[in-house]
Amino acid sequence: MTRVATALLLLALAGQAKAVPPQAIEGYALARSYAPGQVARIALLGRTSGVRVAVFHAGLERSNRMPSNELLGAPVPAQVALTSHEARFAVGAWPSGLYFARIDAPAGHAYAPFVVRPRALGEHRIAVVLPTNTWAAYNFRDANHDGVGDTWYADPTLSVELDRPFQGNGVPPHYAAYDLLFLRWLARTGKQVDVLSDDDLERVPSGAALARAYDLVVFSGHHEYVTTHEYDVTETYRNRGGNLLFLSANNFFYRVVRTGTVLHRVGRWRDLGRPEAALVGVQYLDWNHAEFGNGAYVVRTAGWPFAGTGLHAGSRFGTYGIEIDAPTKESPRSLRVLATVPNLFGRGRSAFMTTYTTPRGAKVFAAGTINFGGTALWQPAAAILENVWSELATP
Repeated sequence: MTRVATALLLLALAGQAKAVPPQAIEGYALARSYAPGQVARIALLGRTSGVRVAVFHAGLERSNRMPSNELLGAPVPAQVALTSHEARFAVGAWPSGLYFARIDAPAGHAYAPFVVRPRALGEHRIAVVLPTNTWAAYNFRDANHDGVGDTWYADPTLSVELDRPFQGNGVPPHYAAYDLLFLRWLARTGKQVDVLSDDDLERVPSGAALARAYDLVVFSGHHEYVTTHEYDVTETYRNRGGNLLFLSANNFFYRVVRTGTVLHRVGRWRDLGRPEAALVGVQYLDWNHAEFGNGAYVVRTAGWPFAGTGLHAGSRFGTYGIEIDAPTKESPRSLRVLATVPNLFGRGRSAFMTTYTTPRGAKVFAAGTINFGGTALWQPAAAILENVWSELATP
């Protein structure tokens, strides 16, 4: 049995890979991102009689709640036109970010998230790429009610359909654990960024164009699945001196190909001759197999990431894990280990927080655990993130 098949079996045995049937009212955006001035279209499914739709900007909510099955946000003005199968509204001069349509009906409520991208690359000098391909891959919605989620995580023979609601009531998978607090951190610290989907990164013509537009590109969530063009653009951007920030783990792990509205999984980048450690600095080591808990980082080297935090070599902080990264022989020679979560998955199987600098001056930071960005408002993670952000946002 392959490593992937074994992981799928263990997930199923652990009760984590459950098919989620459609609910009474559902919706999804017909594009994963829209620019200001475009008309956003939200497909409505199920019992749409009496439906009402409102639009919100995620992350701007004042609430500190972290519900796993709801999306929170600040309302934005939108004139919504409704039919029995679709909601339409013009995207205003809204800041780039993650938005969602909240769909309310007598049958219940649902969410349809989408990205508002900038009108043009480089409106701000920092880009945040949300893991929209990974969200789609972890969507266990079971459209045909056969008890198997419509994803390769439930059936390795399947590809993933992008034009569909997210499982349950439409919240992207693992959003609360990996993405929510980072979006709130952006808003509450006043960070000005361009937010992109995987589709938007795919549309960037070249790494040179990305380097002209941005000083820093942030992969804030679990960015597991990327196309060849996404990998090429990001690598060339780094090679031209562009800075990269990875706040999760298991990034750039699988190559995917998009055909129309379908995402096909091809193979692991390391098996295709392009190990992700050469780009990220570290690469996926393992997941917790529903056996190992989380653990604290132990600071290995004091320095600028920990300035003002009170942390020093030997200090412990936080509780992290789930999936972890570690260096390999393909890691850059300049790799510097900042902290580890030692022996998290057994002796010698540790998570590594790292940074490195290229000869062209590009700085790359990788958290090494899947949930670091998901604690962006908690101390000392918030202070570490601020330090890293300040260092990497500087041209």
